[in-house]
Amino acid sequence: MNRIIRTITLLVLLLLLIAPARPVYAQGGGPGKVVFGDNFTLKSDEEMNGDLVVIGGNVTIENDANLNGNLVVFGGTVVSDGNLNGDVVVFGGQIRLDENAVVAGDVVTIGGQLDKAEGAEVKGEVVKNVSPQIPNGSIPPVVKPPKVNINFNPFWTAAGIFYRAVIIAALAMLVVVFLKPQMEYVSDAIVKQPIMSGGVGLLTVLGGPITILVVALIMIVTLILIPVAVVVILLGALILSLAWLFGMIALGNEVGERFTQSINQSWAPVLTAGFGTFLLMLVGGAIGQIPCLGWLFTFLIGLVGIGAAVLTRFGTRPVQSVAMTAITPAPNTDQTPPAA
Repeated sequence: MNRIIRTITLLVLLLLLIAPARPVYAQGGGPGKVVFGDNFTLKSDEEMNGDLVVIGGNVTIENDANLNGNLVVFGGTVVSDGNLNGDVVVFGGQIRLDENAVVAGDVVTIGGQLDKAEGAEVKGEVVKNVSPQIPNGSIPPVVKPPKVNINFNPFWTAAGIFYRAVIIAALAMLVVVFLKPQMEYVSDAIVKQPIMSGGVGLLTVLGGPITILVVALIMIVTLILIPVAVVVILLGALILSLAWLFGMIALGNEVGERFTQSINQSWAPVLTAGFGTFLLMLVGGAIGQIPCLGWLFTFLIGLVGIGAAVLTRFGTRPVQSVAMTAITPAPNTDQTPPAA
């Protein structure tokens, strides 16, 4: 029963430490320290006063180092060759006590193991894989804590969007240098026929892979043409990717031209296409991070770009505009002379 009380006391201590704490708490020397997702080392001859809680990291206590408080570790390893003047609790990790290690309190492992070298000393109790029970003897249900992705960092997400925008903008500048007329044909198709481009893009995205797979399956049945089927699948995926890329660059070029017109400036075509594509990919990537609806914007823009590339056959021919011809009645040629 004392073991259970001690374990509960340590858990309460953990909650009290986490509640007001931040990842940099007690850097200047407070009543305790909480470390999230990082390792902690107490070097030789150093001393720390207060409790230490480490989540997702390893703890090293070197020889002659003194930790004057309790130690709680979640999902990490404790290696000590110094003095731990308190209790040690490890959840889902390992404890290794070297020959000079001294633990003044209890050592409790929950879902972990204890490796105690000869000469190491534990003055309290050693409790391995403790499983507290309620008074009537039945084991309470285990409630799994919610999974928290502590590695998620919005900075890296933003950096990835920025990096992709820079890469595609650089490709846009190369396309303008070598394929400027073809890009203008695709851009013109996006401006003149956006709905038709989107429809053709949708048919291409839905029907293209199905057609490629059917052809590949027919070849696979013959066994001899299996390598050809693999080439067909790869070639189809490459063509679809190039159609998307060419369409995005053409749309980015149009964005760049509209931008320069709005600020009454005249930039070089290479700079216009590069900046417009960078701006398109940057804004599109940011909108794409919006939950539930963000993907719809990027999906629709991609369909329009793919459709425009397909309509113009990758810019090898201009898009055909649908002209509306007004129907006028034919003139009356029946000239009946008036009655005398």
